Amino acid sequence: MCDISNLIYVCVSTCIMLIVVSVCVYSQAAYLQKGGLKTAVLERRHVLGGAAVSEEIIPGFHFSRCSYLLSLLRPHIFRDLELKKHGLKLYMRDPYAFTPMLEGGVGGHPPRSLLLGSDLAMNQREIGKFSETDAKAYPEFITHLDKLASAIHPLLDSPPVDIAGLTGGALRRRIAALRSALPLVQCGTNFTASSILNRWFESEPLKATLATDAVIGAMTSPNSPGSGYVLLHHVMGELEKEKGAWGYVEGGMGGVSKAIASSARSHGADIFTEQDVHQVLVGSDGSAKGVVLKDGTEIYSRVVLSNATPYVTFKTLTPQSALSPAFIKAVDQIDYTSPVTKINVAVDKLPNFLAAPTPDGKPGPHHQCSIHLNCESVEVLQTAYEDCKEGRPSFRPMIEMTIPSVLDPTLAPPGSHVVLLFTQFTPYSLVGGRAWTDQDREAFADSVFSWIEQYAPGFKSSIVGKDILTPPDLERIFGLTGGNIFHGAMSLDQLYLARPLPSLSDYRSPIKGLYLCGSGSHPGGGVMGSPGWNAALAAMADLKRG
Repeated sequence: MCDISNLIYVCVSTCIMLIVVSVCVYSQAAYLQKGGLKTAVLERRHVLGGAAVSEEIIPGFHFSRCSYLLSLLRPHIFRDLELKKHGLKLYMRDPYAFTPMLEGGVGGHPPRSLLLGSDLAMNQREIGKFSETDAKAYPEFITHLDKLASAIHPLLDSPPVDIAGLTGGALRRRIAALRSALPLVQCGTNFTASSILNRWFESEPLKATLATDAVIGAMTSPNSPGSGYVLLHHVMGELEKEKGAWGYVEGGMGGVSKAIASSARSHGADIFTEQDVHQVLVGSDGSAKGVVLKDGTEIYSRVVLSNATPYVTFKTLTPQSALSPAFIKAVDQIDYTSPVTKINVAVDKLPNFLAAPTPDGKPGPHHQCSIHLNCESVEVLQTAYEDCKEGRPSFRPMIEMTIPSVLDPTLAPPGSHVVLLFTQFTPYSLVGGRAWTDQDREAFADSVFSWIEQYAPGFKSSIVGKDILTPPDLERIFGLTGGNIFHGAMSLDQLYLARPLPSLSDYRSPIKGLYLCGSGSHPGGGVMGSPGWNAALAAMADLKRG
């Protein structure tokens, strides 16, 4: 038994998010500690970071096992916690997107490809290979997206509007509340990926490349309502003051978690690994009093913050007798559907693409990019989605390949590389509700490798090891309910003041002193830190009020 009544206790036990992960928890711990509150963090696994971790799955190869790119971490958190001082080193990517074609070359030339980066003139030349009309429209499109993103930015670093303000109080208060929510609501209702891309462009490779940001991590197609917001969500980031940029973290994504944890520790926070929380302690007055670990140890605290998914927090960690049947029913209805299988691969040579061959295994500019395979057209993405809806892994899956060892030599032995494959669409359960078997995993991975082989002959023979994580594996290892990397679908009915439920949109739960701080809360997924920042402010405000 541990009686530490002045402790703000941060629970990250059962579930850590794939893309927001423990970044929320560690940044939150740092802010709480800086605010004068004694803070402890309990991490279920042996390695810090939840799903933003670096793991040596294959000897000599260090993988960003789940989350694999950084962009959305809020700039003020980056500055406030002095993350560079605490060891965070970034590798900027430019160019950042490469989409090779499978088509045969013309006149002995390689197949075409699309390469995009920060150089607008280069982008227009690349797009012009497919459509001069699109090349001319592209600069205005980027400006349009920037304006939309700018409208959303103010919503990220504060709780959603007070729902009571929408239904009661003075007219002026209701208008102000509605106005603050309007940009996100407009994007969610009027901004499907296909509709906007079709208005701007005609060439399929460009539309499909851009559409990948609208479906990445989401059980949705470019034609689905709300897919446009996911696209916008992925262009809202900033890295090294460059808007929309994505980069690699030295040593893998665990470097983010380690830097934030170091910052939290420097302010006095305590962080413990291999501490599996069994249940939140609820007192006779209905408020949180601490937690009990799986080994029976009881830890008392004034406040408990959970980075688990809302489902795990309220269905596993909270005594059911402390919650109303209506609330439990609402939690059961949160959508956690996931289409993602992450495959981490160790190779002994760099993939060599037919569309952009390089001699002697030397990396080209395209090797540092997010490499989009099976993205020749939006129709290919739609078909892959429809396969999954019927309970089958996509026959021709969407593949986002990254090779961070091209820029970061600490990840693999000389001449070798780590290849990270983010693939869609794969169902949580197969046809008839059948669970995945090892044979199913191997068959899907082999299908993915065979598709890569068509773009980069010799890839299959270069593989020296692999790690296959289907949706159930992501749930089992990292606690991601349904394998969902966002802690819940980023659909219109689960955004902003409805995330994860209207009654939970301000991070406070029905249990006084128990807060949600993971990406199941507003503003959602991405290695962002905003849910933790907002939840920390809510907890501190409540403590000040007594």
